[in-house]
Amino acid sequence: MRGFAMLTAIGTDRVGIVDDLTASILEEQCNIEESRMAVLGGEFAVMLLLSGSPEHIEALIEASERIAGELDLHIAMKPTVAPKAKPGMRPYTIESVSLDTPGIVHAVTALLRRHRINIENLETDTTAAPWTGAPMFVMRAGISIPAEVSLATLREEIETLETEQNLDIRLTPVTVAPLEF
Repeated sequence: MRGFAMLTAIGTDRVGIVDDLTASILEEQCNIEESRMAVLGGEFAVMLLLSGSPEHIEALIEASERIAGELDLHIAMKPTVAPKAKPGMRPYTIESVSLDTPGIVHAVTALLRRHRINIENLETDTTAAPWTGAPMFVMRAGISIPAEVSLATLREEIETLETEQNLDIRLTPVTVAPLEF
């Protein structure tokens, strides 16, 4: 039987932070199942789904305060369950590109919520537009659309949102989920 835990960590970005954290996880005989890591501002943020025997997961949770002190990180851990398949859900990607204005993430996620669409992952970035240098906001999310949701209705509501918020939104089905680097 395998146990699972979620680990989140934040700390000042530095070379070797991933190596140090993963060495501590390995010392407790746990494995990384899924991960998301990014530098945001001057901070490095980590989310990990870990697995191991229930005893090793518990030992890692108990050691997390010590590890946090040794690595100068803020670490939070909690037990969780194994990832499960989501029958009846259709995987899609939704992307929005626009001038950077407040409320874009809220507007798009509120529309998704009204249709009981689950957000599996979401990333945003702000970058300068070519030629003009205007601040551009890019949002990309992996979503799961319930089978009973009408794609035609969803696309109509997305078009309305595009007009109201001056956004360019693209909704595309996921056919293969390769890692992108």
